[in-house]
Amino acid sequence: MFDPRLIELAGEIIRGCQAARRQVTTAESCTGGLVAACLTEVPGASMVIERGFVTYGNRAKQDLLGVSADLLEARGAVCEEVARAMAEGALSRADADFAIAITGIAGPGGGSRTRPVGLVHMAAAGRGAPTHHRRHVFGGDRSAIRLASVEAALTLLRDCVDQAGSDEDSERTLDGRDCGP
Repeated sequence: MFDPRLIELAGEIIRGCQAARRQVTTAESCTGGLVAACLTEVPGASMVIERGFVTYGNRAKQDLLGVSADLLEARGAVCEEVARAMAEGALSRADADFAIAITGIAGPGGGSRTRPVGLVHMAAAGRGAPTHHRRHVFGGDRSAIRLASVEAALTLLRDCVDQAGSDEDSERTLDGRDCGP
């Protein structure tokens, strides 16, 4: 179902979390659950994936993740602040150690000059760590944008998990540490 490089990234996350006894939650909009689906392609994922939120609409972002209606009204759903709020909301509503959130415009419509089709914001949050954000503008059709978003989100999540693991190896915690590069 997924490209082998996506499964390898997902496997790195699953193995890293298993070794550290950590769990993950996802909060997805434009990817519609593809990140969670990719992670669950890996054997042993049930020990790592705590839950996933598919919050395609603004109401779902508010109800399930606690994203502020005022924020959504002022900034729109596709922005850094909403991606961060989604990740932090997912983390606060799940018994997980890491959260990854994705919001974007997959097209073919819905874009504008300032927010083009392919614009994707993602954020990774870890317990006791700052939330880390990435902004991308991917090319291609709807499927290509969504799959590129999955790969970028898995990469960001892997970096967060790896950073936490290296902090533990050096007897440090995630407290006050950035979980991304």
